[in-house]
Amino acid sequence: MSDTQTSGGQSYVEEGGFDRDMTYVPDRITREGRTPEHGPVEGELWPAEPGRYRLVAAKACPWANRAIIVRSLLGLEDVISLGLCGPTHDERSWTFDLDPDGRDPVLGIERLQEAYFRRFPDYPRGITVPAVVEVSSGKLVTNDFPWITHDLFHEWRDHHRAGAPDLWPVAQRAEMEDVMKRVFTEVNNGVYRCGFAGSQDAYDDAYDRLWVALDWLEERLTGRRYLMGDAVTEADVRLFTTLARFDAVYHGHFKCNRQKLTELPALWGYARDLFQTPGFGDTIDFDQIKTHYYVVHADINPTGIVPAGPDPAVWLEPHGRG
Repeated sequence: MSDTQTSGGQSYVEEGGFDRDMTYVPDRITREGRTPEHGPVEGELWPAEPGRYRLVAAKACPWANRAIIVRSLLGLEDVISLGLCGPTHDERSWTFDLDPDGRDPVLGIERLQEAYFRRFPDYPRGITVPAVVEVSSGKLVTNDFPWITHDLFHEWRDHHRAGAPDLWPVAQRAEMEDVMKRVFTEVNNGVYRCGFAGSQDAYDDAYDRLWVALDWLEERLTGRRYLMGDAVTEADVRLFTTLARFDAVYHGHFKCNRQKLTELPALWGYARDLFQTPGFGDTIDFDQIKTHYYVVHADINPTGIVPAGPDPAVWLEPHGRG
């Protein structure tokens, strides 16, 4: 078994296959620090207070990109501040090399690792984004990315902008959970399973699983505008971050190359529809995305050469799905 630092954390290649380590700090930020009705409460509970927390993310990382999008869609920009790491990192930590002097202007740290160690001096796992940090103490609160976006909707509702989208519609929630589970296991994580496969058999299996899921999504989106119907939900946010990286990275770098996204009519129209929606495309930086994958994954791309294409202008072409 060998390990690898990916944009989602420390993961493992075992017997040729890729297995993402989903162990995160399970603390949750809730309304008035209450115990939530649903979900894990293994860790501490923190009250949802404007100005108390800073979301640390990276535009390069699909898991962090989710949180940036949801924060924007819900209008929480003035409630939870945003710190952005650069697109590359070493084995130790993401860094704030985009900021003057290489320090986050609010937290005053050079490496996100510092916030982790202030909370857990012997933190043994990968330093991941997104991470929520308490501003006053500089300590990590949570890095549990699925629950971060869940709670931005459910627990911060008192602070949402007027007219914010209902990202978790009650009537569709059970079906949406099933859709999101399949999107995560087969698509979000499926591209990594292809890219980090350690044997031909593992790659072939991962490739087949990925394209079964993408064919299912192509069929589903042929008859509806969004994954759950006529309105954007959390499920769309979770799928979009993978689609936005597909042709630029996953098609070639991760060998997911049966077809390009631009060759899948429903998925390509859907992806452009979302990209052109405020809160989605304006969170995407293709240069940072390509730099992250092609430079950090030296085992896959030892030359460190970053490809020039594809042309991002195609994302602004009419999508015809209004």
